[in-house]
Amino acid sequence: MPVPCARCNMPLPQRALSSGEAQCTLCSATNRPRIYPASLVAQSAARPDAAQQGEAACYDHPGKRAVSACSQCGRFVCQLCAVQFGPEVWFPSCVAAGAGKARVANEATGRSLYDSTALILPLASLVLWPFTIIAAPLSFVLSIVKWRQPLSLVRRNRWRFVAAMLVSTAEIVGWCWLIFYIASGGASAPKRVG
Repeated sequence: MPVPCARCNMPLPQRALSSGEAQCTLCSATNRPRIYPASLVAQSAARPDAAQQGEAACYDHPGKRAVSACSQCGRFVCQLCAVQFGPEVWFPSCVAAGAGKARVANEATGRSLYDSTALILPLASLVLWPFTIIAAPLSFVLSIVKWRQPLSLVRRNRWRFVAAMLVSTAEIVGWCWLIFYIASGGASAPKRVG
């Protein structure tokens, strides 16, 4: 971007701008331009590389290789789309969505997978089966409480919640039957007939 002379608006010579004092080539006026040092550095245009087979591609430019993921929405961005905000990289639409607001566009960049947690909890507790007495009701309640919450940033369905409730119900029924069996004296010594 050219820096104009204060008197005649003629662009000042680039080589003289870094010295702090520049003389106009048209009117010979002495100018003291105050410019940011970053504006003196020649920058080349960003040229994103083409995405190869198996590489992540940009969300907006499917043929371009992704260099990062957006800190807000998680979409992959190429070198053209990447907007730096300090240590974070943002997608252009996230910048537009957050423009003029005091908070970020999307505070949660990831979500807990409660459906997977609800399914793994009763299944993993089978390894140490006494823990199923705690894990089964906990998984059942977790499935009911988190049923209507968004599952993930990518499309998923609720079959894990259904499976978790079925496994949890089976474990709860098993524990109820075991407690009833012990309480009724079914585990006592066998009676002698004779």
